[in-house]
Amino acid sequence: MVNTNWTGVSHFVLLGISTHPEEQIPLFLLFLLMYAINISGNFAIITLIIYTPHLHTPMYIFLSNLALADICFTSTTVPKMLQNIFSPTKAISYMGCLTQTYFFICFAVMENFLLAVMAYDRYIAICYPFHYPMILTRTLCSQMVALCHILSHLHALLHTFLMGRLIFCADNKIPHFFCDLYPLMKISCSSPYLNTLMIHTEGVIVINGALAFIIASYAHIISVVLQSPSAKSKWRAFSTCGSHLTVVAIFYGTLTWVYFRPLTSYSVTEGRILTVMYTVVTPMLNPFIYSLRNGDVKGAFRKWVSRIWTSFFR
Repeated sequence: MVNTNWTGVSHFVLLGISTHPEEQIPLFLLFLLMYAINISGNFAIITLIIYTPHLHTPMYIFLSNLALADICFTSTTVPKMLQNIFSPTKAISYMGCLTQTYFFICFAVMENFLLAVMAYDRYIAICYPFHYPMILTRTLCSQMVALCHILSHLHALLHTFLMGRLIFCADNKIPHFFCDLYPLMKISCSSPYLNTLMIHTEGVIVINGALAFIIASYAHIISVVLQSPSAKSKWRAFSTCGSHLTVVAIFYGTLTWVYFRPLTSYSVTEGRILTVMYTVVTPMLNPFIYSLRNGDVKGAFRKWVSRIWTSFFR
């Protein structure tokens, strides 16, 4: 007889980061603070770029999309985690879990593609400065952003579809704060072979392909910068790219360590900590990294605050 019910559970229980009662309030306050910083900081960057005409360039268009992806990325997991800290059931429906998985993958991969596009932008700006306006036109910029969104949704659709094929039996407790891929596969009572195969093939190509592109772009940038006789030019170029490389190192380092190894060697405790790094900490740090290391953003922010202050006390 054909089984039309793909799963034996109607909901999952998200156990969260810690099960110790005395740690719940400090964890709630810590993650609420990080989430508030993330939302306000990234929203400020988006607002600055929209309302500052001289920031309407490819670099800042990509940056505003990265800020939007960071807001959505964190909002996929943190609000539910904060709710579950004080929830007696800590439950999430089966469809809610798959939906969370879909958007988590989508925005993670979108950040991956946007970081690669931003590396290309810096490569053109530094290696071919006089041809920059002709190469990165507004049309090409829009097409690249649209492609990042389309590929991210297709990638998320593939892995969410494969997750929906898994069968879950009596064990519905997920030792994590959201519906992550490996913890879900760990509690499945059907074989996750196809899921892990796609993660280690298609997933590796998507993530490591973008990482290889970023490394190649910065290798060219470094070779060009080192040929410059001006120490000031070298410092300006490395300062501009330094913020991007900081984000890349944190994001890809933790992402690769969590997912690109065998399911049997996956550690739930280690996975939770590393996942916090790229789902919460990195999106929170992005606004500070890009604003503190970028003179244009700092200048626009000072003018914005000055206008608000003047209009408020007029």
